[in-house]
Amino acid sequence: MKNILLLHTGGTIAMKEDKESGAVGQVGNHPLNEALSSLSEYGNIMTEDVFNLPSPHITSKEMLILKNRIEKAANNDNIEGVVITHGTDTLEETAYFLDLTIQSTIPVVLTGAMRSSNEVGSDGPYNLLSSIKVAASDDAVGKGVLVVLNDEIHTAKNVTKTHTSNVATFQSPQYGPVGIVTKRGVSFHHAPIHRENFVITNVSKKVMLLKAYAGMDSTLLTTLLDMDIDGVVIEALGQGNLPPAMINGITALLKQNIPVVLVSRCFNGIVQDIYGYEGGGRQLKDLGCIFSNGLSGQKARIKLMIALEQTVDFKELQEAFLN
Repeated sequence: MKNILLLHTGGTIAMKEDKESGAVGQVGNHPLNEALSSLSEYGNIMTEDVFNLPSPHITSKEMLILKNRIEKAANNDNIEGVVITHGTDTLEETAYFLDLTIQSTIPVVLTGAMRSSNEVGSDGPYNLLSSIKVAASDDAVGKGVLVVLNDEIHTAKNVTKTHTSNVATFQSPQYGPVGIVTKRGVSFHHAPIHRENFVITNVSKKVMLLKAYAGMDSTLLTTLLDMDIDGVVIEALGQGNLPPAMINGITALLKQNIPVVLVSRCFNGIVQDIYGYEGGGRQLKDLGCIFSNGLSGQKARIKLMIALEQTVDFKELQEAFLN
């Protein structure tokens, strides 16, 4: 059997519901520890409580700690697969951070729960079991960081939380899951043809994320000039267009050599320099904005933070965001 490292970070999967108030909160001992004995047939499970944080409390600092722990496990501890339990609100961001930065090909799987451990229909134990199966699968080697919930296997790049409370909340718009978990085992039906990797030792860059709306002007953009930021991601309209009143703010940021990355606020499709009107994608491209190839706003922010640790060259950044 394979050696599997189980890293707990907190989240709903580590919480219980107070039957009197209905509030869901943290508890002392991790509820999943009671289920670990039934997992022993799938691998030699070693467990660590790295954090006990709700996922809105997770920052790039914690993500980097996880990256370093996983690399140490792969290189020095004879670990052949890693499972991370994580709160669902920012799970996709942690997964994508790890996917871009981990220097190892061992399976790394993130999972969570939409229902706390003592609620009827709690999904945590089953998601954990499915994740252990995937982490122990030979077919998962080299496929990057994976997210496993509700019997489905998703890539870190494409998966996103789509519903506030449904147990089937994690989906990969346009692409779908790359595999499924059944009682018979793990089955992959397709895999990414391209993976990126950045070698980093620190995450120090400050990147902001804004969402465009009808009639938006440059107020927020010019305010950013006084905030000592390193980059901006904007969820633009449609294929990558912005209200014309934002152009002055965009220009001011670019003149200060602050990269501006455009994604779409639509969750399907990519941004392109198609429209030639004022505020259209063609003008924004000519100004020097960086166009992303289908990432969500939150993941583009993660990627820009990481990429800026390696380069501040706009051409190199644009090349990175084409992948």
